[in-house]
Amino acid sequence: MVEDEATLVAALKAGDDAAFEKLVRDYSGRMLAVASRLVGEGAEANDVVQEAFLSAFRAIDRFEGTARLSTWLHRITVNAALMRLRSRRRHPEEPLDPWLPHFEASGHRVGPSEPWQPLDALQKKELRAQVRKRIDELPEIYRTVLLLRDIEGLDGEEVAGLLGVNIGTVKTRLHRARMALRSLLDPHLREMQP
Repeated sequence: MVEDEATLVAALKAGDDAAFEKLVRDYSGRMLAVASRLVGEGAEANDVVQEAFLSAFRAIDRFEGTARLSTWLHRITVNAALMRLRSRRRHPEEPLDPWLPHFEASGHRVGPSEPWQPLDALQKKELRAQVRKRIDELPEIYRTVLLLRDIEGLDGEEVAGLLGVNIGTVKTRLHRARMALRSLLDPHLREMQP
């Protein structure tokens, strides 16, 4: 832990109001970005950040400094977002199977499997928007694993622990989510090709 961070943590543990304000000012943007990726943008993401800060304030005495403060806050935010996702009463989700590759009896893939061509800067920007949109279309159990692994950068064991599933389940869901995302993006990318 860097010296400035150690000073901040000490002030937080001492109940210094200015330290709490600094914590919120310095980390709320990053926490909001994490929450938005997991629960969507808007009031719900703001609520998740508020819940995460409250949890952090209550638990600051247990912060040992073995990880960076930002890592600790990231974990709390992810947990708060996952709790929010679990509590949602969602409509039944569409199955993932229509977006997965299909194979003939001979084992050959049905449909295009050619690699995509390189994109220019404008096309890449458009593609990023499409990726975000298409990730949101994935069923929640797949979307959550994909976001935690590929966007938030957590390792498989961390994701398994957060979701309460085994590592094999994480790997399977991640693989299926990536294949479905590729299928969802394929028509758009084919239109962008020269």
